[in-house]
Amino acid sequence: MVIRELIAASRKIVFKFGSHTLAGDDGAINSVFLEEFAGQAAALIAGGKRIVIVSSGAQVAGLSTLGKWTRKRDIHYRQALCAVGQVRLMQAWQGAFERHGCRIAQILLTQDDFGDPIRTLNMRNTLFTLVDEGIIPIINENDTVSVEEIKIGDNDTLAAQSAILWSADLLVLFSDIDGLYSKSPKEFPDAELVEEVRDIDDIRKNVSMGEAGSFGTGGIATKLDAAQRALSYGIPTILTHGGKPRCLEALAAGNQKGTVFLA
Repeated sequence: MVIRELIAASRKIVFKFGSHTLAGDDGAINSVFLEEFAGQAAALIAGGKRIVIVSSGAQVAGLSTLGKWTRKRDIHYRQALCAVGQVRLMQAWQGAFERHGCRIAQILLTQDDFGDPIRTLNMRNTLFTLVDEGIIPIINENDTVSVEEIKIGDNDTLAAQSAILWSADLLVLFSDIDGLYSKSPKEFPDAELVEEVRDIDDIRKNVSMGEAGSFGTGGIATKLDAAQRALSYGIPTILTHGGKPRCLEALAAGNQKGTVFLA
C-alpha cells in the first residue's frame, strides 16, 4: 500500500516530530515550519481527519532561551532547561495553530503513566475527549520529573505508545531522513531507500542502524522499535523527512517518498 493510500484511508493519525525537524539552522524552534505544518494539518482536519502530535524540542527551545547553560550536563540543569523550553515549544505550537483556527492542549507523560492502569485509562479518556472536542493534543515526555527509572527515553517510543493508547489508524514519524536506507546515505552514495518493510526483524540484520544525532535521542533503531510496537497493534507506520516543503501535503498527494512499515 502506498503512502497516499494509507493517509487517505486513515481517520486517526499520530504525527511525531524530532528535534532535528523542529529546529532551524540557528538551533531555535523553527516557527515558520510549525505554521506551515499547522496549515496543512488544519486542512486535513477540515477534511474529516483527527490528529495527535508527539513533539520533541523542549531542550532545544530551552537552550535557545538560556544559551549560557549550553555546556552544563548536570541532570538538574537539563531538566530545568526542558522546563523552560517546554513553555517556548508550546507557545510556538499554539501560535502556529491559532492562525488556522485550531486549539491545542499539552500532555506530558512518563513511562510510569503507561504502566499504571488507572493513569492509562485517564490518559486515554483525556485524548479521546480533546480530539472529540476539536482540540489537538500535543504530547511530550515530562522531562522535568523523568529520571532513568521512569524515562520513556525517546519520542519515537512515546509516539508508538500514544498511537496504541488512542487506537490510531496510522503513525507518521517525521525525521531528518527520507526513510530507512540499506545503509547510511551520508556515508555511502549507493545507499538505497527501502520503501516498504514487512519484516522488521529481517531488516535489523541487514541494515546499518547508525547513531542518534546531537539534538535527538533516537536513531534508526528506535524508529524500528516504534514501528514494530505500533504494528503489533495493527497500526501501520510511515518514516519520512519532515523538513521538506509542505511535507504533509506532499505525502497525502503521493509526491514524497518514505518507508512504510506494514504487518
